[in-house]
Amino acid sequence: MSILDTAKETAQGLMQGALEKLVPLAPDSWIPGGVPDPLIARKHGLIGSPVSRLDGAFKVQGQAPFAAEFRFDRMTYAALAYATVARGRVASIDSAAAEGAPGVVLVMTHRNAPRMNTPAVFGSSPSAVGPSDLPIFQDDRVHWNGQPIACVLAETQEQADHAASLLAFTYDEEPSTTTLEGARAAGTEQGVMMGRPLLNKIGDADAALAAAPHSVDHLYRTPRHNHNAIEPHAATIAWVDDQLHIHDASQMVTQQAQTVAEVFDLKPDQVRLTSPYVGGGFGSKGLWDHQIIGAAAAKLCGRPVRITLSREGVYRVVGGRTLTEQRVAIGAQADGAIDALIHTGMAVMTPHNSMPEPFTLGTQSAYASPNITLQVKMAKMNMLANTFMRAPGEAVGTFALESAIDELAVELGMDPIDLRLRNEPDRDPVSGLPFSSRNIAEAWRRGAEAFGWNERSATPGTRRDGEWQVGMGCATGTYPYYRMPGAEARITLTLQDGAIHAKVEIAAAEMGMGTSTTTAIVAAERLGLPIEQVEVAYGDSAIPGAIMAGGSQQTAAIGGAVIAAHNALVAELLKLAGNDSPLAGLSPDEVGSEGAALCKLDDPGRRESYASILGRAQRDQVSVTQAGSPPLELMHWSMHSHSALFCEVRVNAVTGETRVGRFLGAFDCGRILNPKTARSQFRGGIIMGLGMALMEETQFDERNGRIMNPSLAEYHVPVHLDVPEIDVIWTDIPDPHTPMGAHGIGEIGITGVAAAVANAVYNATGRRVRDLPITLDKLI
Repeated sequence: MSILDTAKETAQGLMQGALEKLVPLAPDSWIPGGVPDPLIARKHGLIGSPVSRLDGAFKVQGQAPFAAEFRFDRMTYAALAYATVARGRVASIDSAAAEGAPGVVLVMTHRNAPRMNTPAVFGSSPSAVGPSDLPIFQDDRVHWNGQPIACVLAETQEQADHAASLLAFTYDEEPSTTTLEGARAAGTEQGVMMGRPLLNKIGDADAALAAAPHSVDHLYRTPRHNHNAIEPHAATIAWVDDQLHIHDASQMVTQQAQTVAEVFDLKPDQVRLTSPYVGGGFGSKGLWDHQIIGAAAAKLCGRPVRITLSREGVYRVVGGRTLTEQRVAIGAQADGAIDALIHTGMAVMTPHNSMPEPFTLGTQSAYASPNITLQVKMAKMNMLANTFMRAPGEAVGTFALESAIDELAVELGMDPIDLRLRNEPDRDPVSGLPFSSRNIAEAWRRGAEAFGWNERSATPGTRRDGEWQVGMGCATGTYPYYRMPGAEARITLTLQDGAIHAKVEIAAAEMGMGTSTTTAIVAAERLGLPIEQVEVAYGDSAIPGAIMAGGSQQTAAIGGAVIAAHNALVAELLKLAGNDSPLAGLSPDEVGSEGAALCKLDDPGRRESYASILGRAQRDQVSVTQAGSPPLELMHWSMHSHSALFCEVRVNAVTGETRVGRFLGAFDCGRILNPKTARSQFRGGIIMGLGMALMEETQFDERNGRIMNPSLAEYHVPVHLDVPEIDVIWTDIPDPHTPMGAHGIGEIGITGVAAAVANAVYNATGRRVRDLPITLDKLI
């Protein structure tokens, strides 16, 4: 019997016969000591069925308003001017020509901007999401080349852009650090992520490495990366009396509204931020300088403002992934057993933000070893604040780790899959916690069979197709499970024209990954309603709760909140049902939802419809708001999504051109709630990983700290002709310790992809590339 069959049988054995039909109410069923969520075992209904995006039709018909498509009366349009030095002061500003240009309403600089507080930097408090601790338009200081130093408002966007080009500045430059060597010479410090040092030591890895009969020890480098979402950053902003209204593209709706309120000395309910549609985010759609500048300009001129960053403006204002230098050293026995695992190195950030690139996080749970040293050190440079970018840390960290594992396999003469499976840990090597669910071995088995791994030549450079050298590579990916505490959901049942309709409100963000659709699936399954009778409201800071779309945790957080709200709703309905109901005397734990009704779990004949309960209570509506339980599961288990990645490349022996011919990802992410949107998520992450492997690189001029390729013409991302056939499969083995049995899937897709490509390139050519991207100059 396979691992998959065993897990299915075990999970189903936990359920009673009635649970196959009903949705029981166990508010903390995934908490340690509780019963697994009964929806885990259901293979019918909406959970696990392919459902098209509920917002898809609105988007393709042009009916979905994005941030730059909202309109206010008397609206003005903003354009920014950017500093051209890395550090110093603005010595003079000549704005006469700009102020006299046609249509200009206002030229705002630090000289006339309203007084504002410095935004609280991300991580300094639960609600803080500021990009850095720098004041915005409050002084003449310049902290990076590209910093906004003036804002022009005009009657049209064209007029604003023209006037901004007429502004002239001089600077008093100051010494700056814009080279990696200079940053290193100034000293490094221990990297800290969310208050915790990025440092783990188990045993004596240096001594074990020295004693190991086989070892590899290499340095791997990854470059800067910039965000390039389809929708550039934008906001439409208006002050209405003492209320600030912001239509934005945001992954952190509630927290962003709270941070902006603090900047302008407002109460939280005085800022209303809506973000119903976001055209891609990947970590970048948060609070940056432009929203605060736009709000300040709107306040100063007394008119609404639309501020839309140009593609170049995104590179100047919005941070991305920073560069890394990573050492991976592994010592092993002849049979492949790892004795020592060292993953250390350096990343770069500014003196004013708190976002190290935590490239060792994935290594913590990847492989069994009695001796482990993991450490991230930080150097400081005068540059734009770096930020989250899809799988921050894990994406670049697995390139180094999984390349080194492949190199160790070559050293040992072992198949790289066999080496990985030989070192599968039975517990988390760093924390010592048991794994809540780890079925990566099953993913490897399925993936290898589907990809045809047995056709791979173990000797590099031996497969040819004319000028093309052909090779296969593989890599493991891992990404941690998170669930944000404090998530809330509101469920409202309404009886209208004899039919029940449900509205689920949750302050989540939707940036194209299918969150609203998955939420509707989960809510409909909980409520026992057709999905057509469930409406989901989100992307509005006025909605209860605060769920950030980051860390691949939003679905679990939403699921936990919906479960809690559903339980509270059932309790309220039982009160309304009263003593005349067939459900009289039952507790919420004894009742489930099915067919727009409540039913006794072990006696489905005892039931009453929602409509009947509301009718008897002479009400047409019932509403509850409830917070999800604390994420206590993270205290008891090591929890992760996993992947086994397979790549076939073709490298031209004459030109060095590299083409990815096939790619397959086999994923172990618990229960897959919606296969249709999940497949899209996995493929999107893989495509982003192909860009990271072969082309993406921010060109940074170390003479003056300026980004030199701020456009899609010069910063290359994968296009259709770069993307091969991508197959995606998954284990679909539920984790009994999570809501719905699901893990996050948003960031596991990119993790490990670059290493799989690099390892395939080695297999094709015999050349090992340890410095991304893999460009043809490194292969000729």
